[in-house]
Amino acid sequence: MGKSDRCALQKVRNTNIVVLSKDISERKHVEALRESAEHKRTEEILHQQAEQEQMVATMQARITDLERQVQERTAQLQQALDFEAMLKRITDKVRDSLDEGQILQTAVQELAQGLRVKRCDTTLYNADQTTATICYEYTTSSPPSFQGCVVQMADFPSVFEQLRQGQCFQFCEIGSNPIWCQGTTMPCPIFDDQGVIGALWLLKHKDDAFNELEIRLVQQVANQCAIAIRQARLNRAVQVQVEELVKLNQLKDDFLSTVSHELRTPMVNIKMAIFMLTVAFSQDSSLAQQSRVHRYLQILQDESVREINLINDLLDLQRLETGKQTLMLEQIHLHSFLLQEIEPFQEQFRNRQQTLRLNIPSTLPHLHCDLSSLKRILAELLNNACKYTPPGEQITVAAVATPELIQLKVINSGTEIPNCELPRIFNKFYRIPSADPWKQGGTGLGLALVQKLIENLGVTIKVESGSNQTCFTVELPLKLSSTSGA
Repeated sequence: MGKSDRCALQKVRNTNIVVLSKDISERKHVEALRESAEHKRTEEILHQQAEQEQMVATMQARITDLERQVQERTAQLQQALDFEAMLKRITDKVRDSLDEGQILQTAVQELAQGLRVKRCDTTLYNADQTTATICYEYTTSSPPSFQGCVVQMADFPSVFEQLRQGQCFQFCEIGSNPIWCQGTTMPCPIFDDQGVIGALWLLKHKDDAFNELEIRLVQQVANQCAIAIRQARLNRAVQVQVEELVKLNQLKDDFLSTVSHELRTPMVNIKMAIFMLTVAFSQDSSLAQQSRVHRYLQILQDESVREINLINDLLDLQRLETGKQTLMLEQIHLHSFLLQEIEPFQEQFRNRQQTLRLNIPSTLPHLHCDLSSLKRILAELLNNACKYTPPGEQITVAAVATPELIQLKVINSGTEIPNCELPRIFNKFYRIPSADPWKQGGTGLGLALVQKLIENLGVTIKVESGSNQTCFTVELPLKLSSTSGA
């Protein structure tokens, strides 16, 4: 190998070395770049993982918070449902009660058990609102009982002033009072549009406050108690008035009974004396010619009969109201009975120019009834028709039979009873104003006596008035029970 060859070979080797060195450098640079890229990629991955972990942690925290909120909301909804059911239960109990004590007992017991408080009691204020009396209490433990204790409102002016204004609030203690210094106390006023009646008091432990739902529930219960207590007091006042009216009515009845009995004997004697005078005058021809004497005697006789009838009506009403009139049931041939009882009224109707019309079928069935009561009912209805029927008008007596009962009707034309007067016509001593065409007066006992006789028989009477006529209808079953009217 020559020198030139060696030089060329050396040159080639140097070139290869340079190329190899350059290649190595490029590889190192590429590897460095790759390592840098991988390192950067690793850092990015680690950063992304950190961010993802942070995101997961945040999501988990949010999920946990949402679960907590859901649980709290669910608990609140459940509590609201429980409170609603409790309120309905309390409302149903106090609404149907007219006993003030039972109303308050129900409220404190249900609230104490439902809210799981230490104690619940209720106070009622006196008339001038200077004292509050603890009327009812309920407790789940066994502390001293304060029922019956009287609290002077002036000793706690700020508390009772807020209650008078209808405010519900809570506090931890109230001075050194042993009743309300054992924990968190919430008084809630019982009031309505007429004023404050009292208050509900609930006691919890010191570290436990009343939430919004509990406060609202207690307020609603207090409102229901106020309504129920007002109703109970109104009912009690009505009962007292009714008892007083019953006593007054009894006194009146006793008075009428006494007066009637005291008047009956002298009236009978007066009637007998008038009869004897009439006989004596009829035997004396000189006196018999004196028409004035006869007129005076007739007046005395008519008035004595009128007074005796009044006394008898009062006594009959008294016996019927006290239940002392017994029924004597018997078979009555209705057709014959009606004709016989109407006959005495014929002349009276003719004298007053009233027309009598009978619609009494001969085929009427027999009636099982008390004869004396039926006679008196028919007589009073005929007297009433005669009294209120103007001249030229008609009085109709009709009887209608059905398979179950008999309807007796007394109808008079030419007059009507105003609708506003119909409910009152059977009241004792009541007379329809300006409805007496004959101006004969009266005591208003006839229809009252009819009503009592009807009640004693256990039958019914109806009144219809219109189209220029008035109709009284007595409905009688074909066979009365021996216990009718009892």
